[in-house]
Amino acid sequence: MSEAPLLEVDDVTVRFPAPGGGLLGLSRREVKAVNGVSLTVRRGETIGIVGESGSGKSTLGRAILGLDPVTSGHVTFDGARVSDGRRDVLAGLRRRTAMVFQDPANSLNPRLTVAETLTEVLRVHAKVARGAEAARVAELMRLVGLDPALGSRRPRDLSGGQCQRVGIARALAVEPDLVIADECIAALDVSIQGQIINLFLDMKERIGLTLIFIAHDLAVVRRLCDRVAVMYLGRIVEEGPTEAVFAARRHPYTAALIAAIPEIDPDLRLPDAPMGGEPPSPLSLPPGCAFHPRCAYAQETCRTGEPPTLRRQDDHGWACILPPGTLSSPAASTLGRQPQELSA
Repeated sequence: MSEAPLLEVDDVTVRFPAPGGGLLGLSRREVKAVNGVSLTVRRGETIGIVGESGSGKSTLGRAILGLDPVTSGHVTFDGARVSDGRRDVLAGLRRRTAMVFQDPANSLNPRLTVAETLTEVLRVHAKVARGAEAARVAELMRLVGLDPALGSRRPRDLSGGQCQRVGIARALAVEPDLVIADECIAALDVSIQGQIINLFLDMKERIGLTLIFIAHDLAVVRRLCDRVAVMYLGRIVEEGPTEAVFAARRHPYTAALIAAIPEIDPDLRLPDAPMGGEPPSPLSLPPGCAFHPRCAYAQETCRTGEPPTLRRQDDHGWACILPPGTLSSPAASTLGRQPQELSA
């Protein structure tokens, strides 16, 4: 794995105008989707981005690929600044990156067969010589575990898992340096989810795939990803090697997500509710740490001022004033109950 980062996200923010803003003399409001995110992805690395719905993780993925405009900050891909909107730079980015979408069936053209879908990508990106497309289509289908005989079928004739494998084959057809998978297993049955995860693990080993895997399921991320970034209301609140984050979580939101992972042992008691309520609206973020309205550990300093920045120790970063080890102590069992004051 090269030390030079393939992707660098530097203090990126993404804002969208809210519906109805600016009418009848009202001031225009903005949806604060991504709020100062910095992230580095190395070649051959798989990084998971996790969080509840509305945390900004999908918007971040789209902004990285230039599908949503960056309001401020920078995205650099293989040394080239791609967030400035230059057409030639964006064209180069899209020749070297690909996205796998959440809905496997609706992301495919229903009028095209599988072979036609893959052939179209090969021709647009000029990846093979004329006449060699059929052989490459068959190779791509085998790579993702599909029988090439399915090439004559349309999406309506395939299962959800098969459609998602076609979506992955389509992404791989451009021979990308980076793939972003956006909730790509969320709509699939659990058994099919396992097959897709095994497929990604196999491609990591076989072709050195660099992958950003966006999900809300930490159990899946733990199995697949080298690193994990936890997002809450547009910010990364914890980031680091996956096992380090699981073994020594340092933000209460991360601890709550981990506590919510279901256990299959029927003899284990259900955990106390790890957190209550809903995330605040991205139209009106609370002052201080955005998680404080739902946090059992919130102190007065958490409710005012600027949000905490990431503190780092041994490649593990977290945006919280709690001392390391707090969430691994017996006191952590009170998470989700009455708030308690802890010294910083």
